[in-house]
Amino acid sequence: MPKNTKVTQREHSNEPVTESVADLLSLEHPMDYKSSQMSMGLSPGSTAPVKALIPSPDPDLEDGRPAWNNKLEYILAQVGFSVGLGNVWRFPYLCQKNGGGAYLVPYFILLLLIGIPLFFLELAVGQRIRRGSIGVWNYVYPQLGGIGVSSLMVCGFVGLYYNVIIGWSIFYFFQSFQFPLPWAECPIQINGTQAIVVPECEKSSATTYFWYRQTLNITSSIDDTGGLNWKMVLSLLVAWILVCLAVIKGIQSSGKVMYFSSLFPYVVLFCFLVRGLMLKGAVDGIAHMFTPKLEKMLEPQVWREAATQVFFALGLGFGGVIAFSSYNKRDNNCHFDALLVSTINFVTSILATLVVFAVLGFKANVMNEKCVVDNAETILGFLNTGVLSKELIPPHINFSHLSAQDYTEMYSVIKTVKEDSFGELGLDACLLEDELNKSVQGTGLAFIAFTEAMTHFPASPFWSVMFFFMLINLGLGSMIGTMTGITTPILDAFKIRKEILCVACCIVAFLLGLLFVQRSGNYFVTMFDDYSAGLPLTVVVILENISVAWIYGTKRFMQDLEDMLGFKPYSFYYYMWRYVSPAVLVVLIIATVIEMVVSPAGYNAWVEAEVSVGAERFHNYPPWASAMLSVSYRKGMMKDISNLEEQDEQRFILNKNPSEAPSPMPAHRAYLGPGGTQEMTNTNYGTSTKTGYQNIGSPESEL
Repeated sequence: MPKNTKVTQREHSNEPVTESVADLLSLEHPMDYKSSQMSMGLSPGSTAPVKALIPSPDPDLEDGRPAWNNKLEYILAQVGFSVGLGNVWRFPYLCQKNGGGAYLVPYFILLLLIGIPLFFLELAVGQRIRRGSIGVWNYVYPQLGGIGVSSLMVCGFVGLYYNVIIGWSIFYFFQSFQFPLPWAECPIQINGTQAIVVPECEKSSATTYFWYRQTLNITSSIDDTGGLNWKMVLSLLVAWILVCLAVIKGIQSSGKVMYFSSLFPYVVLFCFLVRGLMLKGAVDGIAHMFTPKLEKMLEPQVWREAATQVFFALGLGFGGVIAFSSYNKRDNNCHFDALLVSTINFVTSILATLVVFAVLGFKANVMNEKCVVDNAETILGFLNTGVLSKELIPPHINFSHLSAQDYTEMYSVIKTVKEDSFGELGLDACLLEDELNKSVQGTGLAFIAFTEAMTHFPASPFWSVMFFFMLINLGLGSMIGTMTGITTPILDAFKIRKEILCVACCIVAFLLGLLFVQRSGNYFVTMFDDYSAGLPLTVVVILENISVAWIYGTKRFMQDLEDMLGFKPYSFYYYMWRYVSPAVLVVLIIATVIEMVVSPAGYNAWVEAEVSVGAERFHNYPPWASAMLSVSYRKGMMKDISNLEEQDEQRFILNKNPSEAPSPMPAHRAYLGPGGTQEMTNTNYGTSTKTGYQNIGSPESEL
């Protein structure tokens, strides 16, 4: 019985008892019968836990915020958001371009230096403050809310064109239910009494023609809009309906979807890996992929591209990571989550690289054999017409069973003997290495190179259906995180039903996305992909890093983590957040700006009038497009920078009144920092004067 009650006081007093039993009982703590010994089935004489007798309120339940049903749903959501299309078609390309296996060294180093620490930072901030991207940074300090606004805007831009890519995948998915695949052969057109192959397809390839002409029906420049492509409009509508259904109930619906959309791509990747390793030439592709070119590691461009890939692979700065973690309990081990998701992401990139280059190795062998056959027929023609002497052909060569090695030997002899007139013959060396060195990425990999390889698979429609269904699920997982990054801050700020908000966002996004499903829409997708996210997101993340490490204080943040996790994080994170990560991000921003200045802003256009070469042509962006890019950069980036410049760090850290806003965390011990000697006091943060979206920062505000 508590010591300060009147009952216990009477036991040590000689005064007569004048209170009634009812008076005494009214002063005692109420009994929780559900947690009593009788209710809990405890044995006589045993002691019930103090927690059961005097339950303490759960702050995670008191604020009314939704929560994940279980830890697995949350991990799958983070994995689904971070593992996206870039793991399949961007990482393998960078690995091939930047030294094969040697590229993995700078990538892994930068993953440790900026990837995991910043991913851990976003997880911890969202879990601690339990708000979306705007509310988190506004809670740290009101003037920092603009960081979350910029993050939300970037999410919106990326979501607009990212779902168009899902729409393309949906179109190819439904086109795959036929044999032969529609992109397996060039179409035939009737010219009078003759049936001829469409010239545009003949000069390029069947898969290239299907992509540019039958899927996109693309125009020759970004200035020529060409009107809406109704097939793509319908595909985009289906994509937004899928996204809306996945997120309409918040994490309660998206969590269920993640069980399939996050796990199914791994099933497909493993199936493709097993099937790919059984194909002729798969080992050639994988060996070419991982043959290290160590000299590449000395090039600054390799490190810059590795840092950029690490940065975007984990989805930093979008707000989705913060939004997902804000639905966690405050004592969740987010450090373990950061390590687990980062490791899964890295392993997925390696797995996807193995699959891609096993398949591309097979394609390279097929194309090389085709090259040998075509050039052998050309040589036979020269032999029959007397252009070449039959004495030039080694006696052991049989044109009926000509191997790549035999052709290479014959090619070398002819080149040596006919050195002066060799160029006029138009013969190709047909080297496997040249086919393997043809770097492709993005849509070129998914919708041209990979689709062409699958046409040579046995049961090619089945593999095509599996591949594009995998792309749909990869994109859907990323879109769920992107939409959560948009809707969570809005739901934190305004009392609105999430279903209404979700439907409204999807309708508006679909209407705005019609820009990308014009006949010239692919050029706008390229422009947004190149310029709407890269530099702005890097600026957002470095401001997040500075806000936590230098404005809020790394020592205070480390102490908050110790209170949340129950253990002190490694000092490694202290130095990464405070010094190393900001420095690396500054270098990355400078390198990106230099590249933007040096490299002209432009796009590759498919020019129908130039089918004689069957290739894309580089075009500079017109003045109106360049002006749009400049305005978007100034409005977005300068808003972030001005928000940071308005801070008075000394007033914020030293002169803040602790009573202005309660901290969402319990009071804690002082944290000295790595090797520190001065005690860091527990001052709360926040402000009592908030307007507009700043109200999100209040921990007492309701959703």
